Amino acid sequence: MGTTRPTAQMPDLSALRIADHKRGGKPVARWIGIVIILLLIVAAGLWGASLLKNRAPEVEVAAAISPSSAPASVLLNATGYVTPRRRASVAAKITGKIVAVYVDEGVHVTQGQILAQLDDSDYRTSMISTMADRDSTLALIPDLEVQLGNAERELVRTSQLTEAHVSTPQALDTAQTLVNRLKAQIASAKVQVSAANAKIGIDQQNIDNCQVRSPYDGIVVSKDAQPGEMISPISAGGGFTRTGIATIVDMASNEIEVDVNENYIARVKPGQHVMATLDAYPEWQIPSHVRTVIPTADRVKGTVKVRISFEHLDPRILPDMGVKVAFLPDEVKDEKKSAALALVPQQAVRVSGGRSAVFIYKDGVVERRAISTGAKRDTNVEVLSGIAVGDLVIVKGPDDLQDGERVQRKQ
Repeated sequence: MGTTRPTAQMPDLSALRIADHKRGGKPVARWIGIVIILLLIVAAGLWGASLLKNRAPEVEVAAAISPSSAPASVLLNATGYVTPRRRASVAAKITGKIVAVYVDEGVHVTQGQILAQLDDSDYRTSMISTMADRDSTLALIPDLEVQLGNAERELVRTSQLTEAHVSTPQALDTAQTLVNRLKAQIASAKVQVSAANAKIGIDQQNIDNCQVRSPYDGIVVSKDAQPGEMISPISAGGGFTRTGIATIVDMASNEIEVDVNENYIARVKPGQHVMATLDAYPEWQIPSHVRTVIPTADRVKGTVKVRISFEHLDPRILPDMGVKVAFLPDEVKDEKKSAALALVPQQAVRVSGGRSAVFIYKDGVVERRAISTGAKRDTNVEVLSGIAVGDLVIVKGPDDLQDGERVQRKQ
């Protein structure tokens, strides 16, 4: 009898089927959002382009300057240092020990002012001894003069007795010898007094030399010695003896020293105008002039030394400061130059049909103005008519600028 195998039950997959109304709903919404965003971006770009199209163009402006304030052309540039003509390391005339120093760095001193005091006790002792010797010699002279007077009277009596043959010639010779000897003693005493006075003068000079004084008005820039140290006018060959008390600079003698290449020295002459600029104050231009050209060249560097004097000194000008100088040409005076009303940059001038014009910037609006030009000065050009000092001219902007067009000034 045959048996029947039970059939295996298959799983129902219909439950996993996605309904047609739900299939693809979310992707469609996502694409719709992307399209909307793209449309917004395009609209924003079109709106921005419209704004840029309607935006006023940017321009750069510059002020018309006075012809007298324009920088002059430069023949030659050089660098150098501020150097004083009078700078001294003040020393003593004698060797001695420093007792006191009365100055310090930065102190103003006047001519003859005492800078330091040396020990003068030895010279004062010597002077006192010499004065005592002189006074003792002076005290002998009156006694010798009294003796001389008596000897002269005795000589007269002896001479009379000799003529009367009462006294012998030998007595007359003795009386005459006594007179001569007393006169010689008095003369010798006076010479000794003179010698003592001379020695006293030497001692006094040495005492005065113990006071070290300033040779001129100036400022102490270096204090080189201290009390208790030895000082000598010559080097002692060691580090324990000073040769100077202080270094003094006469600020009124400050000038500029530069080395000019010998190939360009022909462009420099005494009295030539120079514009100096200190490295410490780059915005400060100092009018100066060439004082002298040293008549010798440095064969190693191939340069010639030039000294330049400041027109007006200033406390800010200090020795050894770095400085740049510009040698200026002689001023050329002609009618055209004297008639110039203002100077404007060359790029501000626009030429059309043989006529020159500039665009004036005023309250955001362009104004075209015809001008008459003169000579060129470096990067500027002279304006003889049509513009005034202080007017703002456009130096950079669109080539198609029109009169009355609104623009923006570039900051």
